[in-house]
Amino acid sequence: MGAWTPEQPPVGTAGGAVTLVEGSSFCVCAPSGDLGAGPHGVFFRDTRILSRWDLRVDGEPPEPLAAMTPEPYRATFLGRLPRRSGRTDTNLLVQRERRVGNGMREDVTIRNPGVESTAVTVTVVVEADFADLFEVKEGRVLARGERRVRAQGEHLVLDQRWRGAQRGALVDASGATIVALGAIDNSAGVLSYTVVVPPRGQWSTSLLVRPVVDGEDVEVSFPLDRPLAESAPALRLQRWHERTPLATTGHEGLQRVLRRSQQDLGALRIFDPEQPTLAAVAAGAPWFMALFGRDSLLTAYMALPVDQSLTLGTLRTLARRQGRAIDPLTEEEPGRILHEVRLGVDAGLSLGGGSTYYGTADATPLFVVLLGELARWGAEPADVRELLPHADRALEWVAAHGDRDGDGFVEYRRATDRGLQNQGWKDSWDGINFADGRLAEAPIALCEVQGYVYDAYLARAQLAQSFGDGALAEQWLDRAVALKAAFNERFWLPDQGWYAIALDRDKKLVDSCASNMGHCLWSGIVDEDKAARVAEHLLSPAMFTGWGVRTLSSAMRAYDPVSYHNGSVWPHDNAFIAAGLMRYGFVAEAQRIAEGLLEAAQAFGGRLPELFCGFDRGEYPEPVPYPSSCSPQAWAAATPVQLVRTLLRFDPWLPRGKLWVAPVLPSAFMPLRVDGVSLAGGRMNIEVTGEGTALEGLPASVQVLTEPYVSEGHRLSPRDSA
Repeated sequence: MGAWTPEQPPVGTAGGAVTLVEGSSFCVCAPSGDLGAGPHGVFFRDTRILSRWDLRVDGEPPEPLAAMTPEPYRATFLGRLPRRSGRTDTNLLVQRERRVGNGMREDVTIRNPGVESTAVTVTVVVEADFADLFEVKEGRVLARGERRVRAQGEHLVLDQRWRGAQRGALVDASGATIVALGAIDNSAGVLSYTVVVPPRGQWSTSLLVRPVVDGEDVEVSFPLDRPLAESAPALRLQRWHERTPLATTGHEGLQRVLRRSQQDLGALRIFDPEQPTLAAVAAGAPWFMALFGRDSLLTAYMALPVDQSLTLGTLRTLARRQGRAIDPLTEEEPGRILHEVRLGVDAGLSLGGGSTYYGTADATPLFVVLLGELARWGAEPADVRELLPHADRALEWVAAHGDRDGDGFVEYRRATDRGLQNQGWKDSWDGINFADGRLAEAPIALCEVQGYVYDAYLARAQLAQSFGDGALAEQWLDRAVALKAAFNERFWLPDQGWYAIALDRDKKLVDSCASNMGHCLWSGIVDEDKAARVAEHLLSPAMFTGWGVRTLSSAMRAYDPVSYHNGSVWPHDNAFIAAGLMRYGFVAEAQRIAEGLLEAAQAFGGRLPELFCGFDRGEYPEPVPYPSSCSPQAWAAATPVQLVRTLLRFDPWLPRGKLWVAPVLPSAFMPLRVDGVSLAGGRMNIEVTGEGTALEGLPASVQVLTEPYVSEGHRLSPRDSA
């Protein structure tokens, strides 16, 4: 397959790699700041515009001392270079201040703490292979088109022409001697400075890398003639911190995790080039700094307490690219929500051979679920009405294309051999398997996708009711009731006490015990008389590691704790499992998952990774990292926010003037105060102590309910009732 999927895991970024992110641009480099090993590089619009950037002083690489990332887009690399002058030994200090956005800016400073002047030659070797992101991820970069390098005054110009398109990088290097190594390598150059650093003094220079697209320079994010504090990334990050909630708690670890999540969610925002004010959330760094349907929707759902505009931006951006035609190569179908978008000139190497690929079974119903949830949080009715036709088109896809054989369940099968074999969130080639290890064959109907469709039907019913169409609301509610009954009859395995992960092409039950059924709890499609056995299995030693729930039970034949989807632990998966357990009244079980995950986050330095290995907590004292796991990653960044919401049992239904708040925070997490929760276009504060719960800033018309949900037959909770 030409594209990376979990079927072909990306090459590792090597131990200690530093990742910087700003919008859809990012940088992966060594702790020294150098580029040049494996997947290192600076990437702009899915193209590597710098593949080598090595700094040397008198031909020697400085010894790395520290790599600090005070902002997601900025790093400071500090190194030393031992020097002997007469009878005195001293160290030159080399500082590299790097900022990544549209291009890259690097401010280099050489400090001389000694008592004598020091003459040095500073060189930077620059190379650009203009490789496509997919090639870099796979570790197979091919020479394509015509590449050139040339010196032009105080600039080094590198470019590539291929398929009628041109990509380039222009390096501004004032005061440097510039040599293009055209005779040796047609894509490299050297910047050289010969300087004298005074005693107790320093020497500095600034280098600027400008992306070039089809002969036009892209406006850089950090121009040399503008204060850095006034750059677009700095201002965006400042506004993000000013308007997002601030959590304070007596639990230092929890507070650190929540603040890191807030920072990472801000860093993972991407902005539509055609509508720069429209923010959506990218899936994760370094390899998924692009719009993804499922990832972006679920992240926006979990991030609702932080920023509703991110949810609205994600929905609007996905709506603009909603499927219109039938195209087997890209798997586009009318009403379908996309899987991913790529921007590079080599987008033809991506899934389906186009810039947009639609091969996902769950993003389309999740679009409707998120719109319904946004409305419950008090979104402007006009914004909801604007997106309602897209929700209806999504539900038309569910009926016309999602349900391929008319049995009432949504299934998937890739249209060509270039598409994803599995099209749920476990999209690795071996992610859907039987208890005996056999792989399920498509068409495949996943259990959690039926839950998402059920929730989408309920959301559409609630939206119809809020806009005064009671008859339409009843129609969608009837569909939800029928689907729930059919699902529980067809997917339940009474002898095992869990739900099959899927139905295969022969409508056989794929009988492995997997975490997917936890999502069914979250959506509410699980019958109440079956929920206790599901909860028991999810928290059993075969599933729960002490840090979180495994994707696959250790009793299954395909179990592997160091696999992508067959025994690892995914934070976002656990966040929805915990929410589902809490929804059905399993408070202690939800608390165990939340506490385990938050403790794992502290072991990872305050940031949850995309996934980690599924070893038992009793086997190793800390969670074991998974190779090539993305970090920061959108789902994982939003997970702590969702966990706190679950523990607060915070569920707004503002169109009906109601807000449920019934905290069950573990005592270690109290007191907890969150200022600035996004709600109904405004901000509210919530404080939980041993004495009770206090709310501030709520509209007077909102009724606060503190009792847990009461079952109403098939309507398990208020969110199920239209």
